[in-house]
Amino acid sequence: MNPNLSRLQPYPFERLKQLFAGVTPNPNYRPISLGIGEPRHATPKLITDALTANLSGLASYPATAGEPALREAAAGWLQRRYGVAVNPATQVLPVNGSREALFALTQTVVDGAKPGATVLCPNPFYQIYEGATLLAGAQPYYVPSDPARNFAVDWDRVPAEVWARTQMIFTCSPGNPTGAVMPLDEWKKLFELSDRYGFVIASDECYSEIYFRDEPPLGGLEAAVRLGRSDFRNLIALTSLSKRSNVPGMRSGFVAGDAALIKPFLLYRTYHGSAMSTVVQAASVAAWNDEQHVIENRNLYREKFARVTPLLSQVLDVALPDAAFYLWAGVKGSDTDFARELLALYNVTVLPGSYLAREAHGFNPGAGRIRMALVAETAECVEAAERIVKFVQSRT
Repeated sequence: MNPNLSRLQPYPFERLKQLFAGVTPNPNYRPISLGIGEPRHATPKLITDALTANLSGLASYPATAGEPALREAAAGWLQRRYGVAVNPATQVLPVNGSREALFALTQTVVDGAKPGATVLCPNPFYQIYEGATLLAGAQPYYVPSDPARNFAVDWDRVPAEVWARTQMIFTCSPGNPTGAVMPLDEWKKLFELSDRYGFVIASDECYSEIYFRDEPPLGGLEAAVRLGRSDFRNLIALTSLSKRSNVPGMRSGFVAGDAALIKPFLLYRTYHGSAMSTVVQAASVAAWNDEQHVIENRNLYREKFARVTPLLSQVLDVALPDAAFYLWAGVKGSDTDFARELLALYNVTVLPGSYLAREAHGFNPGAGRIRMALVAETAECVEAAERIVKFVQSRT
């Protein structure tokens, strides 16, 4: 048995089940869950039509590198969205969702046999970063976010000796759970550190199309081009259709960036058996080539957050994020007690922030906060917010 399996921690939702064991939710309220970040808006018809129109693709094995049409659609979207030009044949690779790609990329890049092999993770973070690191035989180093800077990751907290043994870092912009977006000067700092120490940057950008200001979030490839790094050296950006197009069950995304990294990643995936069905590829082409459904989806989130955020800000430390579909709210006292009592009294599920972070450098940066995923329809999210307001007022 792989000994590294014993190093894995339970996923936040497993911990949530344990936290709620023995809790009987108030039957006077219908259950509303803000706990899981699973998009629940309707899947666009153009995608379902493309799926059903291409079912004949089930009769053949797909190529791991994907069809040229999909790689070209991904490259076209990067050009339209970020003004970034990539070679579809050498700098783009389809993946079965960003989670699978984050894990597989880590196994490709990290040499766990090297003494002190380290991977940097933002803290709080998406737990696949930690799991992929541990199963690659490396050690995660948790870099805290700074509430005073809109929860930007405080890369200056990383000592030089840690940078020296770092093989890879994860960035997440817009961030999960905070919604923070990395500015250009932060990218510049990471690129300079990558040049000095040789580590790979894995830029998780799956929330890039859900934002609340006029200017869309800066992407890693876009930052590289602005800083004169058009070869994208040591940079891989990962994105997905799950949030952008409301197709989490389709498991479709792509990675793009440094051709010198894409080549061994393709080799790994060929053995890993991660080829995307040509049926899903055809639907993905339709999705990447259409922007109207993305605009409509973003408008739904904007309306939802515009109604929910002012309600919750009356009683919680919370503000409109830069992007993504989470509210990252400060609560008084224990975040786990808050979540447990809220379920019992008002039948609303939220995720304790401490479950999304690790205690490092003497503190857990998620403690005392909760994550709320506003993925349901607007009316349901507003109702949940109204119940939370009543709950907090009753506690105080």
